Amino acid sequence: MAVKIRLRRMGAKKAPFYRVVVADSRYPRDGRFIEELGYYDPTKDPVVFNVDGEKAKSWISKGAQPTDTVKSLMKKNGIL
Repeated sequence: MAVKIRLRRMGAKKAPFYRVVVADSRYPRDGRFIEELGYYDPTKDPVVFNVDGEKAKSWISKGAQPTDTVKSLMKKNGIL
């Protein structure tokens, strides 16, 4: 089972809001997930990115791979 840390799109049309989740890579983008780690809101100024760093590090140590977008957001906020 390939586990990924990725964004799950929510919110209205033209007003995206994302939740950072741990999901099996075979599940659809907005489908089933294993655990929610936090959220990301690019519409606010400044951009809001709130993730539980301990849970994220725990999942990465277990073998979960963050997507490119999530990885760059985590690096920018000092989680990775």
